[in-house]
Amino acid sequence: MPEISRFFGIIIRMYFDDHPPPHFHAIYGNEEAQISIEPISVLNGRLPRRALSMVFEWAALNQLELMNNWRRLQENQATERIEPLD
Repeated sequence: MPEISRFFGIIIRMYFDDHPPPHFHAIYGNEEAQISIEPISVLNGRLPRRALSMVFEWAALNQLELMNNWRRLQENQATERIEPLD
């Protein structure tokens, strides 16, 4: 479960051999949500509104990098870190 970014207490991970559609996991405290990359939306789970807003903003800025990491994992390659939201 590679961690690809971390910001404001939010951890962003992608998992090897995860199911389609392309997505990532955002964890904040005890809450977790699966976030679709295209379109950016919540697939499953929940986050507090403020944390979710930051995750959506970060994902919009890094959509291409997220999709590239999804493809890398599908090809059993290591992910690349993505700059945090600042």
